[in-house]
Amino acid sequence: MLACAPVLIRDPAALRGRWREAFGCGRLKAELGCGFGRFALTVARREPETFLLGVEKVPSVLVAAAEQALAAGQPNLRFVAAQAEELAAWFAPGELDTVYLNFSDPWPKERHAKRRLTSAAHLALYAQVLVPQGSLEFKTDNAALFSWSLEQLGEAGWRIAEYTEDLHKDGLAGAVTDYELKFHARGLPIRFVRALPPLPASGPEGSPAAETDA
Repeated sequence: MLACAPVLIRDPAALRGRWREAFGCGRLKAELGCGFGRFALTVARREPETFLLGVEKVPSVLVAAAEQALAAGQPNLRFVAAQAEELAAWFAPGELDTVYLNFSDPWPKERHAKRRLTSAAHLALYAQVLVPQGSLEFKTDNAALFSWSLEQLGEAGWRIAEYTEDLHKDGLAGAVTDYELKFHARGLPIRFVRALPPLPASGPEGSPAAETDA
């Protein structure tokens, strides 16, 4: 972990509201559960004007991702060892352009549904930190989780911009994760959705609803 310090951010909350200024980037993105970093590194290489923060809670996995970034010398990619639930402490409202969720833990037992990264509470968190034109991009091989996530998105007012039950039907498309390569090689379909945050609430005349004192 000490050797990877140049690509690790110890105090992301200190950058809240000034990520673009600190890293001189045009766009700001975060991958929650970045794994070994293949996807994050690919996006950073393809989009030099974008700054990408990889979030991973497992230290040994995070180190492997950080080592790849160090070896590549990628200046627009950093990592943080933390949980996705801390996102609002790091980013100001409307600061992020994109949130990536790639092959998140499905937490199959119903009593663990709130832990899924596409739960209502998590979606509210993403909506808070995303710019109005921002997006949530979610990929999974798990059909049950995908269906459940689409229901959660609809109930929360998110707008579906792209959707497919088989992302790589015609060959690998876009940046991929290590898991994704394995699943594709086995012929397993990858499900994908890109959703836009809910529109602001409006008053009876179509104007933003007025705030009232408690």
